[in-house]
Amino acid sequence: MSTPNDWNKAIIDEFRANGGQVGGRFAGRTLLLLHTIGAKSGQERVNPVAYVADGERLVIIASKAGAPTNPDWYHNLLANPLATVEVGTETFQVRAEMAAEPERTRLYAKMVEMMPGFAEYQQKTTRIIPVVVLTRVA
Repeated sequence: MSTPNDWNKAIIDEFRANGGQVGGRFAGRTLLLLHTIGAKSGQERVNPVAYVADGERLVIIASKAGAPTNPDWYHNLLANPLATVEVGTETFQVRAEMAAEPERTRLYAKMVEMMPGFAEYQQKTTRIIPVVVLTRVA
């Protein structure tokens, strides 16, 4: 894999070929495919993103592995909070909301319990990593 897009495409292909399951660093983890509309381009973008369930809601973290900037998909959701997700073999529309404190901290800790690497991401950056709550649209 030479670029992040190649890496993402390989994960997306594996996810779809295996009913939402992937191997490697995501083996045994919950992963969804997030479809957003590019804030600048207007083009559809698809990104594999780890998630944790909070009741009926899906929670994703805009960590970008602790980079100093937020991932592009986060900016896309700010511009257009309606998105589509693939979870397992199911595809549905969601509305994204940015979690405010103290919920943000609670949900971030919930993700750290499932994937401890998220604790390292927060330590690597000075920014407050956004937590995004996805709620199914009826």
